[in-house]
Amino acid sequence: MIRSAMLLRLKMDIGICNANTVLQAMDSPAYARTLSRMTLFNDGIGVDIANRALTGAPFPANLNGTDLVPFILHTIGLPLRIYLLGAKPEPVARAAEHIEDNYPGHHVAGFRDGYFGPDELDDVIADINAAKADLLLVGMGNPRQEQFIVDNRARLNPTVCIGVGALFDFMSGEVVRAPQVLQAAGLEWLFRLMQEPRRLGKRYTIGIYRFLAAVYRLRQETRRAAALEAERTRPPML
Repeated sequence: MIRSAMLLRLKMDIGICNANTVLQAMDSPAYARTLSRMTLFNDGIGVDIANRALTGAPFPANLNGTDLVPFILHTIGLPLRIYLLGAKPEPVARAAEHIEDNYPGHHVAGFRDGYFGPDELDDVIADINAAKADLLLVGMGNPRQEQFIVDNRARLNPTVCIGVGALFDFMSGEVVRAPQVLQAAGLEWLFRLMQEPRRLGKRYTIGIYRFLAAVYRLRQETRRAAALEAERTRPPML
């Protein structure tokens, strides 16, 4: 999909949604509209549980940005010019070095931190376009990264834009990833909660409860709608 977009120069915007992203969209119609204009990938056990509850099947794979972007760079088979936008100045610089060192077929054509105000927006967009980037990775957190991509898409030249969350912090070593055994068990969220309890505590306690409650309500509504439709279309008794 992404390779085809690159080859055909068809603009594509990717948002990676976990349970917290979905909750934010439920609370903000404007953010929900933003996400509706993107191609959405699933991230994390929360949205997988939701999919199982609503469709009876899991997602084929977990497509978090921390794994997805390296996979793209390994497998796309095209030399890409990449621009990194987000994180603090030192981590994003180290993330750029990491990509240059580990993915030599690609070139980081530019990068800058995500701490800029509205008065700097034009300069940021001009810098991205001047870099002639094929791929724009935006790591500014939800909802800001998705809103930046969608709100400015008409002015952004990169073919593919992806909101990547904390990718630059992981690539730079600023944040340590969970051990593989926890990742495989779907418990990376627990490792991150242990690392940053004050920042993530509410998200992984109250937030998860709200998310699961919303999934349960939606499941009940779906079942009721299906039952009503079955009753409506049932052949009349002779």
